[in-house]
Amino acid sequence: MGKVLIVAPKTSNLINFRGDLIKDIRKKGYEVTAIVPEKESEEYFEKIGVKLRYIDLDKNSFSLLKTYNYYKELIKIIKEEKPDKVFSYTIKPVVFGSLAASKAKVKEIYSLVCGLGYLFSVNTLKVKLIRTFCGLGYKWALSKNAKVIFQNQDDIDEFVKRGYVKKEKCELVNGSGVNLEKFTRNDIPTDKVSFIMVSRILKEKGVLEYFEAAKRVKEKYPETKFTYIGAIDKNVNAISLETLKPYIDNEIVEYIPETKVVEEYLAKSSVFVLPSYYREGIPRSIIEGTAMGRPIITTDTPGCRETVTVGVNGFFVEPKNVDDLVEKMIWMVENKDKLQDMGNKSYELCLNKFTIDIINNNMMNIMKI
Repeated sequence: MGKVLIVAPKTSNLINFRGDLIKDIRKKGYEVTAIVPEKESEEYFEKIGVKLRYIDLDKNSFSLLKTYNYYKELIKIIKEEKPDKVFSYTIKPVVFGSLAASKAKVKEIYSLVCGLGYLFSVNTLKVKLIRTFCGLGYKWALSKNAKVIFQNQDDIDEFVKRGYVKKEKCELVNGSGVNLEKFTRNDIPTDKVSFIMVSRILKEKGVLEYFEAAKRVKEKYPETKFTYIGAIDKNVNAISLETLKPYIDNEIVEYIPETKVVEEYLAKSSVFVLPSYYREGIPRSIIEGTAMGRPIITTDTPGCRETVTVGVNGFFVEPKNVDDLVEKMIWMVENKDKLQDMGNKSYELCLNKFTIDIINNNMMNIMKI
């Protein structure tokens, strides 16, 4: 049928976010090669029939030499692999993967902009300067694409307004999808209401607001349980674990480092919380919460707003507003008899919009696979 080459930012990310898509592409008869930074999980990729090529990538580095070497190595590998289609996601793979694929004369180039992230969440002078350069890179690279895939309409509008991409090239899919065989709905435990948040430990994810809200809610309802699952991040706006330590040591919030069994913790939770103002695509963590049939508390911000109908399957809170978050959490505690119905509505939303089958079929149709 042909060959698809995927340029990924991280090996584990490729498994977690694109593993099911790769399997579906393979089922269509395509060869798949993936360019990744780390040598790990090689048995997994061998099992699903994916060839791996490696290029060192520091996604947070601004070194011109490292960036140039990454670009040159991409060109070399793409020329060697001779793919029919190249698919890239996240900033550096999108920009340099698209440019390298064009240089290697690949006919079909596709990119996924899975949220605008830190660069569009913060407005310091340094970030504005970086955003300007990234914008130029996006504009140049996306001009080489047949289609550019986005995960929410706000991001499409932002990129079109800034002149990064022409509107007719834009396609919309509802996030990365969730596998319902892994994230299986179960009844909500309501004997003791429990809240869970899953994210990277970034300021813009609303981590500090969640921890502080937990402290205040527990002052009124001591039996309420709070869990936080999150990986340490190298981003400049990452929160140190030391900052969260007082909440953890005082047993206000149970902290779980990055885990491969998030679904087990979700199954024991009552409500999923993500008070993010990060410029998400559509947060995978929220989608997983809807798949498990959990009410959602999040913000009315790009990406997050697609996951909640207010009063039906959850609530919005104002970004950075701890008081608002506390109020919504207490409502959940005091109205625990309503949580199961709200969770059922979340599950219905997931079935209609966010399942992996829906998302992958849309992605493959866009890429003519």
